[in-house]
Amino acid sequence: MPERLAEMFVNRWTPLIILWITIPTYVYMAPMNQPHVFTSGSSLELNRLSEERRILNRSKRGWVWNQMFVLEEFSGPEPILVGRLHTDLDPGSKKIKYILSGDGAGTIFQINDITGDIHAIKRLDREEKAEYTLTAQAVDWETNKPLEPPSEFIIKVQDINDNAPEFLNGPYHATVPEMSILGTSVTNVTATDADDPVYGNSAKLVYSILEGQPYFSIEPETAIIKTALPNMDREAKEEYLVVIQAKDMGGHSGGLSGTTTLTVTLTDVNDNPPKFAQSLYHFSVPEDVVLGTAIGRVKANDQDIGENAQSSYDIIDGDGTALFEITSDAQAQDGIIRLRKPLDFETKKSYTLKVEAANVHIDPRFSGRGPFKDTATVKIVVEDADEPPVFSSPTYLLEVHENAALNSVIGQVTARDPDVTSSPVRFSIDRHTDLERQFNINADDGKITLATPLDRELSVWHNITIIATEIRNHSQISRVPVAIKVLDVNDNAPEFASEYEAFLCENGKPGQVIQTVSAMDKDDPKNGHYFLYSLLPEMVNNPNFTIKKNEDNSLSILAKHNGFNRQKQEVYLLPIVISDSGNPPLSSTSTLTIRVCGCSNDGVVQSCNVEAYVLPIGLSMGALIAILACIILLLVIVVLFVTLRRHKNEPLIIKDDEDVRENIIRYDDEGGGEEDTEAFDIATLQNPDGINGFLPRWGLPIQRWEESNPVQTGCV
Repeated sequence: MPERLAEMFVNRWTPLIILWITIPTYVYMAPMNQPHVFTSGSSLELNRLSEERRILNRSKRGWVWNQMFVLEEFSGPEPILVGRLHTDLDPGSKKIKYILSGDGAGTIFQINDITGDIHAIKRLDREEKAEYTLTAQAVDWETNKPLEPPSEFIIKVQDINDNAPEFLNGPYHATVPEMSILGTSVTNVTATDADDPVYGNSAKLVYSILEGQPYFSIEPETAIIKTALPNMDREAKEEYLVVIQAKDMGGHSGGLSGTTTLTVTLTDVNDNPPKFAQSLYHFSVPEDVVLGTAIGRVKANDQDIGENAQSSYDIIDGDGTALFEITSDAQAQDGIIRLRKPLDFETKKSYTLKVEAANVHIDPRFSGRGPFKDTATVKIVVEDADEPPVFSSPTYLLEVHENAALNSVIGQVTARDPDVTSSPVRFSIDRHTDLERQFNINADDGKITLATPLDRELSVWHNITIIATEIRNHSQISRVPVAIKVLDVNDNAPEFASEYEAFLCENGKPGQVIQTVSAMDKDDPKNGHYFLYSLLPEMVNNPNFTIKKNEDNSLSILAKHNGFNRQKQEVYLLPIVISDSGNPPLSSTSTLTIRVCGCSNDGVVQSCNVEAYVLPIGLSMGALIAILACIILLLVIVVLFVTLRRHKNEPLIIKDDEDVRENIIRYDDEGGGEEDTEAFDIATLQNPDGINGFLPRWGLPIQRWEESNPVQTGCV
């Protein structure tokens, strides 16, 4: 504590003492004909005196100064004296007054207008304002007239070490990989000091570590933090707290200091291999488990984290490598053993696997530490389960001829219970696949028989499903598809492929092909169709037509002569016998209709009817029918139109559902004969509804008639 007080006294008072000692030495005499010049706050160099005399002679000033100094943070009982102004024009008669203006004049700095002493009346802080620019002038006391031009000078605030270093960005956080070598750079920190970096050592900082050794070190001047120990292990300790100090005054005693904290986290590297938690795993699985089901999990622990802890699992040996597989779970970091192929308790009851876990991302810097992998043994026990029957084949293909006899056996399926108990099996047909019940099956031996006749031409394939059920446990069932193919037999005779109608021109030539026909057969022989064509025995010597077999299995009909006349015979019927090559062969007779037609010179058919002779040249029967239809349609339209017009012009005298006998009008009057047309209105008789209306012509004459000739009421 005494050392600190002594240091503060030296820092605060030494500059002021020096200032008071040096001020009188800065006075020098000008020539006798010039006023004295007083310079305060700075020393003038001797080699500049002549130049200053020349300037002073030109400006006619009695005093000139450059700058003054005052210590910051000074707080004494009295205002601190900064400097004194004086001019040779002042003989001491107190007729000269000194005036001060500028920054802080009157508020911070105060001048004695008689003596010229300048005092600082407030505590100054260099960090707030480092210098003040002021103007001084000497004026006449009575008239306030300037005796000399004003002169500008500067008061500088001298710094003292009153600000401690600060870490503006603290606290700090940094990372460094684990297992780093000695001297690996971690980060750097920076502290700031508000004191003047130019004046003294108040802002000269030196850095050091207060806490965090021996793990880290710091460069005193650059504040770069480095590792001080090699191969720091994250798995042993992950986080370190380092306390850093920055001290001014070059780190010497009495300097101010500031501290901050740095949290250093060791990041992970892959420096640890995976390790199985146990060397032997036991699992059990039923034999009827579904493929792909997870049987068990194995886990290899890794002290690393993130991708450095990722491991891949493989089955590298064992007697179940074909039945099981292992996959890696990226989230849980373990291996999942799954069933790859079906199990059979009766065939093999246990399996042994050797699994391996290996790191996915290997750091070559640590490869010398050994293989980054581990192995474990897995034993899997297969448990017996009540299994459904097993068919001898996954599918069945049966063949049957379409003419097979009813109840004949067309095939057989077999199934057995794979369990040790070996329950008997019963067979049945899924009737959803045999809606027409064309097949039956023997429940005991699985023989399939025919229930209804088959026709290949209707359906070639029949797909049914056979069900096998254990007698002791009806819930254990199996299904198998059975495809039944119907084989063809020659049971359909050939016939014309379509309805043919041939046309023969009257002007045709002998040997001309009238028509080419082809045949079809619903059967499907293995070697394809081959047809034989012939005429009926009684038509072999047909004088008009003959036939010719073509290579494409078709038949051409040819005319034997010319001169056909449709007026003599319009239509010829030619029966043709078609036989197939089946065993036994089948045949049928198809009749070809040949019409005699009129043709153009180039053989184009124009008309084939006898009536065509009476038609105009170029007018066919179809055109004639169209014309007649149009004429009939026009006649019907005309008749309808006339009928509608006639009904529209007829007057409606009597309404529907009314009897004319009800339209009788009673009145008390006698008829006046045929010439009496004024007695009644004939329109009333024609329109009985008008009697209830207003009839001006009828009312007045009747009234007059009744008054002059009262008679009995009568009827007309």
